[in-house]
Amino acid sequence: MNENTGNTMERVGIDVGGAHLKVVDHNGVHIHYCPLWKGAPLKDLLGNYNKETGSAAVVMSGELADCFFSKAEGIGFIVDSVKAAFPDALFYGTDTAFHREAAPQLAASNWLVSADYLRELYPCAVFVDMGSTTTDIIPIGRFNELKGLTDLDRLQQEYLIYTGLLRTSVPCLIRSVLLDGVPTPVSSEYFACSGDVHLVLGHISERQYTSDPPDGGKRDVDAALRRLARVVCADIDEIGEAGARVIAETFWNTQKDLIISGIENICRKAGTNEVIFAGIGSGLIAKKFGGTNLSGALGPVVDALPAFAVREVAERDSGS
Repeated sequence: MNENTGNTMERVGIDVGGAHLKVVDHNGVHIHYCPLWKGAPLKDLLGNYNKETGSAAVVMSGELADCFFSKAEGIGFIVDSVKAAFPDALFYGTDTAFHREAAPQLAASNWLVSADYLRELYPCAVFVDMGSTTTDIIPIGRFNELKGLTDLDRLQQEYLIYTGLLRTSVPCLIRSVLLDGVPTPVSSEYFACSGDVHLVLGHISERQYTSDPPDGGKRDVDAALRRLARVVCADIDEIGEAGARVIAETFWNTQKDLIISGIENICRKAGTNEVIFAGIGSGLIAKKFGGTNLSGALGPVVDALPAFAVREVAERDSGS
């Protein structure tokens, strides 16, 4: 994915996730499927962006990938990979400071840099970022209380909901479906994911299905329907397209309700009704909840906001 932002930038903004690498540079927004647990060529991908600049600002969440023994190992790998392309790179941490070397504070810092950037524009808002894997719900008005939070902290405080537009396993959220009036338990196998659901329901296009399907197969509607049928241990000719769509709709209704309930809870705690949305699922969830989709104000960078935000915060903090 490559969209032109229309802005001239000298510094590159980078967000290294476990599944996707997002880069914002003077040519626009670039999103690469880069599964670290499969040995994706992170160094090589980043090397393509250092031709015209040696400067980069970086955030990460990929240190949690299970190819690493610990977060510390993951942080070290990501820092070394980035510095191979950008030796002078700056890494944003959950202490809101920039670091030049690996440090524990670098773990899962991408959500906080988005809030850091947005807090001057939307100081009282709850910020919702629905990505491929997770959904962040961040009360920007409590920014000082957000500093230093780990993903464990955020899960406990309901600031992090581990479901996203593409990579959530279907049985993570639903345990049964109603097929022809019969309650039907689902298999716990990784047969289908949220990418299949949202493709079948028309929420995303084949081009927007950027992660690997569970079976490594095609990313088209027919293949997605077949994978959804597997969730109830069936072939598509056993339950038909209508049955597969029931599974998709059951999942989406559950996912939608989970996220909306989370937003309502955080809004209540934060004492605000102002909600802003970003991420690849921003339009979908904003349409259901209401609020402001930042795609109108920010354009294409809304799908890679942490990469854009870390560049902006680095420029702001350097006095540029």
